[in-house]
Amino acid sequence: MRRVSMATRDELVGAVRQRYIEGGRAEKARILDEFVAVSGFHRKHAMRLLRNGSPAARSGPRPERRIYDDAVREALIVLWEASDRICGKRLKTLVPILVEAMERHGHLHLTAEIRTRLLAMSAATIDRALREVRDIAGGPRRRRSTASTALRRSVPIRTFSDWQDPPPGFVEADLVAHSGPTARGSFIQTLCLTDIASGWTECAPLLVREQKLLSEVLTELRRFLPFQLLGFDTDNDSVFLNETIRDYCLDAGIEFTRCRPYRKNDQAFVEQKNGAVVRRIVGYRRLEGLEAAAALAQLYSTVRLFVNFFQPSFKLAEKARDGARVRKRYHLPATPCQRLMGNPQTPASVRAKLAQIAAQLDPVRLLSDMRAAQQRLVAIADRLSTSDSAVSEPALDQFLSSLRTAWREGEIRPTAKPKTKQKRERRRPDPFAGVTHELRGWFEEGPWQTSRELLARLQSEYPGKYPNLLLRTLQRRVKIWRKEKAHEMVFGTTSSAAAFQAMTE
Repeated sequence: MRRVSMATRDELVGAVRQRYIEGGRAEKARILDEFVAVSGFHRKHAMRLLRNGSPAARSGPRPERRIYDDAVREALIVLWEASDRICGKRLKTLVPILVEAMERHGHLHLTAEIRTRLLAMSAATIDRALREVRDIAGGPRRRRSTASTALRRSVPIRTFSDWQDPPPGFVEADLVAHSGPTARGSFIQTLCLTDIASGWTECAPLLVREQKLLSEVLTELRRFLPFQLLGFDTDNDSVFLNETIRDYCLDAGIEFTRCRPYRKNDQAFVEQKNGAVVRRIVGYRRLEGLEAAAALAQLYSTVRLFVNFFQPSFKLAEKARDGARVRKRYHLPATPCQRLMGNPQTPASVRAKLAQIAAQLDPVRLLSDMRAAQQRLVAIADRLSTSDSAVSEPALDQFLSSLRTAWREGEIRPTAKPKTKQKRERRRPDPFAGVTHELRGWFEEGPWQTSRELLARLQSEYPGKYPNLLLRTLQRRVKIWRKEKAHEMVFGTTSSAAAFQAMTE
């Protein structure tokens, strides 16, 4: 049965109530049966309504309880911007770390009440408080040569389920191409390493796809890792699967494994970081040349600290399959630094080093440096000269104050903004260049004339010079003149220079 609205039920009560009160026992039973069948009310509730009538005024929807006022919301927006706009579940874990770090460096001054409420907010409440803010703010690959069968057999395969619970040091590696819309020519690629146990991520630019250069970059990345590199798991790309990288791992005592061909889920950890770190921060522009590689390396020097110390992430705890449904359970969000500190297999020396580094880091300074490095990278990628693309880095206090209102500007990452398109200009000579003033005079004499009439008059004055194919061009010209004439009639003035510029474009 289709349910009727509450307004209709109130009207129904008012229509039958008087007959119900005045009727006898049998009539009351009949009216009550029909009323219950139509309204869907319980019989006892229907009897009370017909005796007493509907309430005089409904209370309406229950007002939302405002536990967190505007001051708490403003502080939450600043923390959300300082975390690079992560989700509520990850921000919930990061808030205590971020508040302590920002207060330690003098970027945040919270009262005891606001601080207590911020720390008590749940992830769902954080998402609700930031809902409006988020709403406002918010090609084929080349086929490469494969390795020989003997080489592929010498590198064992490791699938996603084979990892179990490894100690820190076993990483997955992948390359992210910065080729832009086309993969032709030479372009920069990013080597991304992700630790399985902690999610610690390191990135470095590769100027060209060359195995010897890859081994040198890998040596540099090993210096930045807080743990010893124990395992190196890659896909079947030829830049990884070759004698140079295999021998490099054998000499360094690193276990070299590979995933199954065309099975990206075997490298789920690093594939997730390719999007969440590299693409999110660098974007999809084409990068090539030494200057872009140096700018990208400078950006990654800041990104590694910001991501590994101030970006909580999820980690899969278990996965169960029930028929066609897959149920997943995740650990609580934590930063890679927190996972390393809490892992019993992490050496004490590594923990002490991480604690020392974390005590000195300023998240707002890191975010400010990252934004400036992104702006420089965009200027290089968009092929602007250094004189035309000078990046002005705001002072730290100005950058901190901008975090309160940055959400109103929408997307603020320079690398996420699309490349500005140049204005399309006239590509052919103006066919009416010699008779523009004459045509304008005819139009002023009779603004009601159509473009076809003006072209016919022009053809009679200059036979064989202006064909009918120019009608559409003249129509666009007359449209601009009519707009200018309307402006003049309303405001009394017109900008001839602006109109002529718009006309010739």
